[in-house]
Amino acid sequence: MNPIASERVRIGLSQEDLAEKIGLKSRATVASYENGGEIPGSKLVAMTRLFKCSADYLLGLTDNRTVS
Repeated sequence: MNPIASERVRIGLSQEDLAEKIGLKSRATVASYENGGEIPGSKLVAMTRLFKCSADYLLGLTDNRTVS
């Protein structure tokens, strides 16, 4: 499972819920992020704050949720 999808499920959000929390108009954009689509920096930062994890983790660059 994609790290974004995994974190979303971990905190009990639907794609629609996540879209609303990070200021998106459509759950389809969240689906795109979860399928490897490009993520604007502002949305990546919003997700790191919401999920309390590193950007590297959300981007699949590390398996560690937090920065060492």
